Order: sequence, then structure tokens, then C-alpha cells
Amino acid sequence: MKRYDVLDGLRGIAALMVLLYHVFNDAKSFFVWPTPVNEFFHGFLSVDFFFILSGFVMGYAYDNKWGNDMTLGGFIKRRLIRLHPMIVIGVLIGAVAFALQGFTKWDGTEVAIQAFMLSVLLGLFLIPSPANIDVRGNTEIFPLNGPHWSLFFEYIGSLLYGLLLHRLSTKWLRVWVACSIISIAGFALLTEDGGIAYGWSSDPLNLWGGALRMLYAYPMGLLMARVFHERQPKPLHGHMFLICGLALTVLLGFPALGDKDLETIYQLVCIFSFFPTIIWYGARGMVSGYLRKAASFLGRLSYPLYAVHFPLVYLYIAWVGRDGHPYEGYAHPWLPATVTIVAALLVATLCLLFYDEPLRKRLNKKNISNS
Repeated sequence: MKRYDVLDGLRGIAALMVLLYHVFNDAKSFFVWPTPVNEFFHGFLSVDFFFILSGFVMGYAYDNKWGNDMTLGGFIKRRLIRLHPMIVIGVLIGAVAFALQGFTKWDGTEVAIQAFMLSVLLGLFLIPSPANIDVRGNTEIFPLNGPHWSLFFEYIGSLLYGLLLHRLSTKWLRVWVACSIISIAGFALLTEDGGIAYGWSSDPLNLWGGALRMLYAYPMGLLMARVFHERQPKPLHGHMFLICGLALTVLLGFPALGDKDLETIYQLVCIFSFFPTIIWYGARGMVSGYLRKAASFLGRLSYPLYAVHFPLVYLYIAWVGRDGHPYEGYAHPWLPATVTIVAALLVATLCLLFYDEPLRKRLNKKNISNS
């Protein structure tokens, strides 16, 4: 099966931008930084890039297999093997981080051990925590590892694909995408805060926003895969990885625009136009030599990095922002921020090499032998 090396590399770049966004902008939200920070402000849009890319890859990998050697049960098994090992380790790392912080919410309130254990159990099965099990106190549906909210919606997208989307004709898939564009644009423009940075909170409006992001992006990627397969565009040689990677980095790292309406329009243009264009040309890109090796490793590292980095960000925020003010030794806490970034990359690499890939290899082998 053909691999899209450029897309692998772009996935890794998007994961790096999420890490940088969380280190700098979530820190700002918790008053870690003494002055306003806009670095990597749009890194949260990496989630939408991931959703579109996931739909594209699902369409490419499975669309022609249904009814032949692919059943719904087999598809679900493959998705569980691909995604859930890192979810488990991400929750466990999050539990350790919470313990190191003293089993307290951000406001200092002590958390009962029963609530903590229930939060761990729910997280291991990727079940959102209700508001009364919010052990951190900032309404995250996965309070031990916040970014797992997008993996929850990734699972929903996979189920939707296995149950319905793969059955839709290209014509009706276009209708779905058109309706979802109208829905998410209306939501982003009409909500009080504007934009699409939703999905992580137990607030009903926030959850609805997260669902709309997935219901647009995943089918959009699937539609692109079908059109790509039909047209078979010519490969593009040269430095498409560098070109697409630079474009993605600029878009995700672009500073906040200040005005709510301008900010909302920027986010919508990214997910409706720029991201699909980058994925389309990235799928046509050809790389070789060191660039191919770099793109391949970034792709392999992307999911472990996304799945485990945030507990380290929790520790970073707790340490640097203790007592509600920045660490006195730094005008900006660049040193602990750098340590957090390096530590996240190291932990993700170790998880990739010694846990995720070996375990998935064994599980896939067992799954094939039992099928």
C-alpha cells in the first residue's frame, strides 16, 4: 500500500505546533507569562488538520475494501489497535502528573481519591468525565489528559465512517460536506466568543462545537480521497514537503488577529481552504533521501507526541505558575518551557520505540492470525 510520505511529515509538524501552542498559550491562560503571548496562537487548528487528514487516509486505505475483506468489526479492531495503546499510556502519564501536583484542583481544592480513580477509569476507556468528576476544575472532559477530547471525536468519526460514510456516494458526500460547512460557519460566526476552538469542555455548547469540527473535517478528508483517487493527479517532485510544511507552520503559528470577526474568518478560511489545499498537494508530493526519512519519523512520532505531551504541560504550568504568579527567576519562563518541550519529545520517542510500535505489531499479528 502506497504511503504518502509528505502527509506523514505534515502530521508531525502539526503535532509539534500543538505542543508549542499548549506550552505558550495555555501557559498564558493560567497566568504563567507576565506579558501577553501570541506565539503559535493557531496551533489548536492542528486538530482540524488532523481530522481532515484522518478522513483522507481512511478513504484511501479502506474505501475499496468494504464488502471484500473488510467488515465493521474488523475495521473497529484496526482502529482500536492503532489508537488505544497510546490513549492508555497517555492517561497513566496524566495520572502520575496529577499525583505529582498533589491531587489538587488548580484552585488548590483537594480531590477525593475516589474521584481521581474514577477519572482514571473513565480515561482508560475514553469516556468523557461528567462535570462532577472534573478533578482539575477547568471543565475538561478528559481532565488527566485534555487533548484526548479530539481522540474521542476521532473514535466517533471512525464509527461514523464504518457505519455510514463509506456507504455514501460521492454526490451525497459532497452534500454532507456542503451542509457541514454551512453549519460550522454559522456556529463560529454566531457564538458569543466566535471561532471554532471548541470540543474540550463539558459545557454543552463547547461539546457541540467539537462535534461540528469533526462532522465537517472527517467527511471533507474522505471526499478529497475519493476525488484524488478518481483524478489520479500527477506526482509533484521537488521540495513539496518543505513548501507544504512551511505553509502549515505559518498558518498554525500566525499571531492572534485581535478582532473577533477577523479571527473567526481566519480560522474558517484555514479549515475550508488552506488545509485541504496543503493536504491535496502534500498527497502529490514526492520526497527521497534524508527528507523522506525525516518526514517518516515525524509521522511516526506525531501520534505519541500528541497523546502524551499535555501531562508534562500540566506540570510545567503548575511549577512555573505556582502561587498564581510567574516564577520569579525568569522575565519569561523560557528555560522551563524549553525543558518541557524537550521532555515531551523524549517521552513521545520512548513511547513510540518501546511501547506503541512493538505493541501494535504484536496486536496486529494476533488480529491477522485470528481472522
